Amino acid sequence: MPPALPPIDVALIETKEILTMIPHRYPFLLVDRLVDVRRDHSATGIKNVTMNEPFFQGHFPGHPVMPGVLIIEAMAQTAAGLVISTLGPEAGIPVVYFMSIENAKFRKPVTPGDTLRLTLTKERRRGQVWRFEGVARVDGVVVAEAGITAMIMDQVKPV
Repeated sequence: MPPALPPIDVALIETKEILTMIPHRYPFLLVDRLVDVRRDHSATGIKNVTMNEPFFQGHFPGHPVMPGVLIIEAMAQTAAGLVISTLGPEAGIPVVYFMSIENAKFRKPVTPGDTLRLTLTKERRRGQVWRFEGVARVDGVVVAEAGITAMIMDQVKPV
């Protein structure tokens, strides 16, 4: 039997609050809200994929598919939200740099009208380096997964 999950610390973080947590802005903010945040453990990002996304103009005309690299980026933004929730508001808005992306797998295309649920679980933390496992689902079906390692650069703040 798997271990019990820790209790949910924050049930919902809306877009307006996400903007106070991470430096990303339109058109590169790829998470609409965070749900089921378990500080120092896991969070789920929600991304409503619409036909208005700028990348659909070229990927691919007549057959819109969300680029896999942007699904991974949405995972990273979810992980950054989890980090900031864990560290608290005194952390400000640090810059989070990818260190590695491992075992990325794309199972099914993500298209306009889909709602991505990006579940990121912290595997470990060593100082400023955090490691996460991410799984992206649409309607409960796994569409992508990856291991992500990132470094929090709290001495570097966006302007």
